[in-house]
Amino acid sequence: MQCNRFRIVSKSRRQVSMSSRNWKFSRLVVPGVGLLALALAPALMGAYSATGASAKDDRLAAIEASPNWKDGKFVNTLPQSEIQLAPVFMSWFERPDRTVPEATLPVLARRGQDFETLPTSGLRVTWLGHSTLLVEIDGHRLLVDPVWSERPSPFSWMGPKRFHKTPLTIDELPAIDVVVISHDHFDHLDQHTIQALGKRAPLYVVPLGVGAHLEHWGVPSDRIIERDWWGNVKLDDLTLTATPARHFSGRSLVMADKNETLWSGWVITGREHCIYYSGDTGMFPDFVAIGERLGPFDAVLIEIGAYDQLWADLHIGPEQAIEARLAIGSGLFIPVHWGTFDLAMHAWTEPVERLLVAAEKVDVQVAVPQPGESIEPANPPEVTRWWPEIPWQTAEEAPVVSSGLVQPQITQLKSVEVQQVLLGINRK
Repeated sequence: MQCNRFRIVSKSRRQVSMSSRNWKFSRLVVPGVGLLALALAPALMGAYSATGASAKDDRLAAIEASPNWKDGKFVNTLPQSEIQLAPVFMSWFERPDRTVPEATLPVLARRGQDFETLPTSGLRVTWLGHSTLLVEIDGHRLLVDPVWSERPSPFSWMGPKRFHKTPLTIDELPAIDVVVISHDHFDHLDQHTIQALGKRAPLYVVPLGVGAHLEHWGVPSDRIIERDWWGNVKLDDLTLTATPARHFSGRSLVMADKNETLWSGWVITGREHCIYYSGDTGMFPDFVAIGERLGPFDAVLIEIGAYDQLWADLHIGPEQAIEARLAIGSGLFIPVHWGTFDLAMHAWTEPVERLLVAAEKVDVQVAVPQPGESIEPANPPEVTRWWPEIPWQTAEEAPVVSSGLVQPQITQLKSVEVQQVLLGINRK
């Protein structure tokens, strides 16, 4: 009995000891966890706000009425191949050097007074980095895909960091008539920029569904116009037309909202001039229709960076971008979507190096502005290397070919032949 009592007493002491340790642990750790949660709360709430909002009511009804909406999501005219996540994930552990600049990049600092005088030709395009553009066309001024944040991310402390300073501050922006958005990815639609623009942006023209994000961030509904592919907006003598693109959408960290909003390119047509902006896109046959229905163009601004064969249906790459220009049939080529953020596994200068090689083969005229530089397509400057010479992979070493094309490699063809290939017409 004494032994049993001893064992019982001994077990009780162990329980008391464990309870004491648990109590001390909880006193030390639980408050720490609570403090950590409080510290992270602003960042997490900020990330939640940055993801935007989903469409509802009349906006949702307009989305569901779109011919491009099927089975609860928007779809591409040319379906995309499924991305294999495992190879994509592993590729980030094999990233090469030189995906970001080693030295400070030259930036042409601009001020509002630089834009007080209208372009003599009637058309001027200023590249502000990545896909952010200031477009002056026939007396109108537009801001395209404005992103001023340090990182295209829901977190201010995480994500790819900007390579260079913004050439023009928001406070120095000249008066804007309209802001044009191509789709809702963070490197094209930035909450902090939208809120900083405030009343400087009297009107937003966006693809279907994107207006829900804008309203969530405080933009009044009467300052938002949404359009489906081939839909247009007429503002006096200016016409904006949404064009198809081969891409996707979504801002949720777990892609719960994938393809709930539309993605597009835009054609901007004034009294005398017309330009095409691709937004983000893979290669697809609709480039032919864009050129036939809405051209000819004085300039085409097509994305060239953030590509990889692992996601070749999402980003077109330099060689196919030139093929797209041939399919469209006209316009000075001004590259965008490069030189500002590290979004892929290629050397940061590779997109423009490969672009120049591809353009020379088929005699496509190209202008490559440095950040902040303005281009008048009527009198484009000679290409001047403002980026460093560093090693990069050629198209033969790292090809990028979108799926579903009748004949993928068409760089050597002339414009009409490219159009025939994309439309599935047999070559002679």
